[in-house]
Amino acid sequence: MPSTVIRRFRYDPDAQELTVEFVSGVVYAYADVPPDLPERWRAAYAKGRFFAAEVRDRYPCRRVEAWPEA
Repeated sequence: MPSTVIRRFRYDPDAQELTVEFVSGVVYAYADVPPDLPERWRAAYAKGRFFAAEVRDRYPCRRVEAWPEA
């Protein structure tokens, strides 16, 4: 199910960093995220609920200015 809150996310396995863009355009990078989390998130039915339960307030984060280019 698409999320009404999350636009997209990207995981960098080398840095163990999860970058999340919200539909508002705000982008955050979450550090020390384990490699299994992105696949579990992709498989989750409710993306926003998964984010709230498994990511938000669980990993150190910082706001970034823009979505990182590949």
